[in-house]
Amino acid sequence: MTERNHSLLEKIDPNTCIFWFRRDLRLKDNRGLFQALTEQGNVQPIFIFDSNILEQLEDSDDARVSFIHESLEHIQAELKKVGATILVFYGKPVDIFKKMQPAAVYANHDYEPYGIERDAAVEKVLSARKAGFKTFKDLVVLEKSEVTKDDGKPYTVFTPYSRKWLSVLKDSDLKECPSEKHLDKLKKHSQVSLPTLEQIGFTRTKLALPERIIPAGVVRKYDKTRDIPSILGTSRLGIHLRFGTVSIRSLVVFAKKENKTWLNELIWREFYQMILFHFPHVAGASFKAAYDRIEWRNNVKEFEAWCAGKTGYPMVDAGMRELNQTGFMHNRARMIVASFLTKHLLIDWRWGEAYFARKLMDFELASNNGGWQWAAGSGCDAAPYFRVFNPTLQMEKFDPKLDYVRRWVPEYGSKDYVKEIVNHKMARDRVIKVYKEALTE
Repeated sequence: MTERNHSLLEKIDPNTCIFWFRRDLRLKDNRGLFQALTEQGNVQPIFIFDSNILEQLEDSDDARVSFIHESLEHIQAELKKVGATILVFYGKPVDIFKKMQPAAVYANHDYEPYGIERDAAVEKVLSARKAGFKTFKDLVVLEKSEVTKDDGKPYTVFTPYSRKWLSVLKDSDLKECPSEKHLDKLKKHSQVSLPTLEQIGFTRTKLALPERIIPAGVVRKYDKTRDIPSILGTSRLGIHLRFGTVSIRSLVVFAKKENKTWLNELIWREFYQMILFHFPHVAGASFKAAYDRIEWRNNVKEFEAWCAGKTGYPMVDAGMRELNQTGFMHNRARMIVASFLTKHLLIDWRWGEAYFARKLMDFELASNNGGWQWAAGSGCDAAPYFRVFNPTLQMEKFDPKLDYVRRWVPEYGSKDYVKEIVNHKMARDRVIKVYKEALTE
């Protein structure tokens, strides 16, 4: 790929303004792109397949890489209509920018620890070359310290955060940035082919990638259907939010009109982004430090049984098999399987978080981490440690006709179905004892 990168770099001269796509893979209502197009001329879009990230992925058919590649193909097809192209690089972003001499670089904010570190390094390189680096708010509606307590400190409990979020939200926060109407400011260039998935070390996934549409009917009934895993009762837009193929502003506008419960879920996403920004230690440690004292059992065989969906608890097994076979898991099932791993099996939440990070198509660090720490009791505004989901009661409540279970665990009820790997009452008593001892030291 080095030779390809070199040929692409030759197409960027000192008069070129770069727009760097990252987690915002769309031409419509893209704030950073809008700013680049309206403040500069001769704008050249680029994307970098970041080898720092890709080299950590375990599966060559990782669905997220296929999704990114498909999204870039979509952008490329749209750019062709206006006589422009996207230039797609592979490698370490800092190394690529060291070989580039643009007039300026525009992008949108990233709130993850790696993204912040990467952008600081890129800005240092560009500054030495007297090229500006401007980034903008696009991934969320309200960011960083825009929603704080009266004393300026960040919230760590969701309900007051959500109230404040709604109270400070202004119409201007949701104003569309019509970037698609200024594409004439893009640098005119004949199309340059994208690298193939094989050229960057991957193969196309066999999993079905979700469509780029707001399922209006689902959203309107979301408050009534969201907890039923056997039906399509959630939006399935997680991967689109992760990679910015839809605008969060447009989703919030729609949610405000159509369903306040769905809007609340979008605010939860912003809450976890804010937590990760203000408390970056959560990426590797418990939000509440005392929870790092818990003595996890970390039984490898039990973890493997959980991963494979062979725990003997049908609701847990259905969720894990849905994940393994589709790259998606219903949110109610996510809570059940996470509680089971951390509470019933006393396995470190980081093990489960890492497995989700590998398998979930819509994996996003802030929300995944927040969800796992919520289940383990170690996070901000988490479930109390003595709250232990009973998987059987959860099944009776949310899958009473066993539609979800029978879809993913067809052998349930037969002699072929595995026996429970742990007794619920024993596991509940054990985890409460272990947590209590750790937290009262």
